[in-house]
Amino acid sequence: MARTPPILAPLILASASPRRRDLLGQIGIVPAEILAADLDETPEKSELPRLLALRLSQAKAAAVAARRPDALVLAADTVVGLGRRILPKAETPAEVAQCLGLLSGRRHTVVTGLCLIHPDGRRVSRAVETKVRFRRLEAAEIAAYAAGGEGLGKAGGYAIQGRAEAFIPWIGGSYSNVVGLPLAETAGLLRGLGYPLPGYPLLS
Repeated sequence: MARTPPILAPLILASASPRRRDLLGQIGIVPAEILAADLDETPEKSELPRLLALRLSQAKAAAVAARRPDALVLAADTVVGLGRRILPKAETPAEVAQCLGLLSGRRHTVVTGLCLIHPDGRRVSRAVETKVRFRRLEAAEIAAYAAGGEGLGKAGGYAIQGRAEAFIPWIGGSYSNVVGLPLAETAGLLRGLGYPLPGYPLLS
């Protein structure tokens, strides 16, 4: 079988998240451009975390691809689910504290939806799940973390790559997925569409 021909189009990251940009840099990828899609991220009625992550990543990729049809567009969206419940991207210290109170002493699921759109119209999507367990948190810990601001703007109100890692004795699955971009799966999708990763041969 012939190898996938290398793509010459620029790679655009459809996300303003500095964490996703930095994660791509860990595997030697520097997007040619970063274009965020401004979308309503409100979950639909009874929507499950996995379906929300996939829907939003696909919508973000489509919105940016419509603006840059010449490019390979990568989009991602990360959702924190506690059972069927979707936790918000905390916008206030009070929301951070509320999220941590719900997560304390329990397992939850972090889902990242990935979507790649090739200039020739091909689209690939995938949802990656990681299980995360929080130890039981004291009220003073929750208050201090919420006041520190680290959880603002983060799905579920925490950042595993920061001080919140001290709350987490166990994860099952991809650590980079919890940060915001599952690297192994992202690299596989990129290689499958012909994007050359430094140090890796193209897939057959």
